[in-house]
Amino acid sequence: MKRIVQLLLFVCLTAITAQARQTIFLTLDSVVDIALNNSYRTKMLRYDIERSLFWLKARKASLKTRVYMDLRTPDLQHISDYKWNSVERRDELVMQNTQLWQSDLSVKQPVIFFGYPTNGYVSLNYRINKYQQRDDGNKEIDYYNRFYFKFEQPILLPNRLKNDLEEAQLNYDDIKLDYVEERVGIIKDVSDDYFDIFRLVYQKNIYDVKKEYLDRILNIVKNDSARIFDKTQVELEKSNVEENLLSNKSRLRMEFVNLKQRLRLNLDDSLAIQPTIKISPITVNLKNAIDYGFFYNPRLQRLSINKRRSELDVEEQKGRNSFHLTLEATYGLEKKNHHVETLWDRFDNSNSVTLNAYVPLWDGGERRARIEAETVDLRRRDLEISQHRQDIDSDIRNEYTNLREFYQRAKNMQQSMELSKKLTDMS
Repeated sequence: MKRIVQLLLFVCLTAITAQARQTIFLTLDSVVDIALNNSYRTKMLRYDIERSLFWLKARKASLKTRVYMDLRTPDLQHISDYKWNSVERRDELVMQNTQLWQSDLSVKQPVIFFGYPTNGYVSLNYRINKYQQRDDGNKEIDYYNRFYFKFEQPILLPNRLKNDLEEAQLNYDDIKLDYVEERVGIIKDVSDDYFDIFRLVYQKNIYDVKKEYLDRILNIVKNDSARIFDKTQVELEKSNVEENLLSNKSRLRMEFVNLKQRLRLNLDDSLAIQPTIKISPITVNLKNAIDYGFFYNPRLQRLSINKRRSELDVEEQKGRNSFHLTLEATYGLEKKNHHVETLWDRFDNSNSVTLNAYVPLWDGGERRARIEAETVDLRRRDLEISQHRQDIDSDIRNEYTNLREFYQRAKNMQQSMELSKKLTDMS
C-alpha cells in the first residue's frame, strides 16, 4: 500500500510539472504580443487613458444643464452684534434672535452660441424662505417668494469653459499618444531581444553544420597516415567549433532567461525559435516616408499638444489682473408677506442690472513679467518642435540609405553563401 501511494504521488507530481513546463515557440509577432499584453506600464497607461476619458466626459457634461437645490434649514442666530441706529445715528450693540428657513432651486445652463461656449450662464431660479425675529418677547414672521431669470456674462476675460474643455481634450490625447509611444518602445526593445536570440540560434546552426563537415573530413583523413598534419588541423578546428558551441549555448541560455523576465513568463517554460531568414524586397518613397514620420510620430504630436498648452497659459496670464467687465441681469417676480397663503397672489416685479468693471492701476510690472515668462516658454516649444522635425528628417534619410545598402548586401551575401556551399561540398 505504501509503494502504491508513493507511485501515485510521483505520477501526480510528474503531471503537475509537465503542465507547469511547456515549450513556447516564438516568432517576432508572438513575442511582441506577449510583451504588450504583459507589460505593467501599458496596463497603467490604459488606466490613465480611462481616467482622462472620464475627465473629458465631465468637462463636456459641464456644458449641459445643471439642476441643484441649496437649503438653509435652519439658519439660527442668537448673538449680539453692532447695528446702525438710523434714529440715534450711531451703532448699537443689539441682541439678535432670528430663524431663517430658506430653499433655493436653480436650473443653470452655460450659454452656447452655435456650439461655442461663451463663458456666460443663464439660470432659472426659485427662492422661498421664512424669516422669524424675536425682540422683547415679540415675534415677527416674514415669508418671501421669488421666481426669476438670471444672466451672467464676463467680458474681456479668458473663456474658462472653452479652455477647460480643450485642456481636458489635450490631456486625453496626450495620454493616448504616451500609450502609443510606450508600445512603440516596447516593440523596439523586445524586437532587439528577439533578434539577439535569433542571431545566436542561427549561429548555433552554423556551428552544427560546420562541426558536421569537420566530422566528415576527419573520417576521410584519420585512416590516411600521409595526412597526419591535416588530421591535426581538423581536430583543432573541431575543438574551436565545440568551444564556440559551448559559449553560444551559455549566451543563449542567459538571453532566454532575460527574455522570459521581460515577457513575464514562467521561468520553467522552454522557449524555442525557428531561425528562418526570408529576404523580401520593399519599395520606399523617401518623401512619403518623411511625411509619414512627421504625421504619425507620437513624440512630435505630443510636442504640438504641449505647445497648445503653452498658448492657453499665455492667454490665461493675459487675463489675470487685466481690465474686464462682468454683466449680471435678473428679471422675475417676487412676493413678501406675513402670511404664507398670500405668497402666490399679485406678484411684484423683481428686476436688476449690474455691470462690474475691474480696472488695474498699478502692479509693479507683475502681469507683464508673467506674460513674458509664458511667451518664452511658448518660443521654447516652437524650437523643440523644429529640432524634433529635423531629427525625424535626418533619421528617416539615414534609414532609407541603410535599407537600400543592407538589401543589396543581403542579396550579395545570399549569392556568396550558395556559392560557398557548392565549393565546400565539392572540396
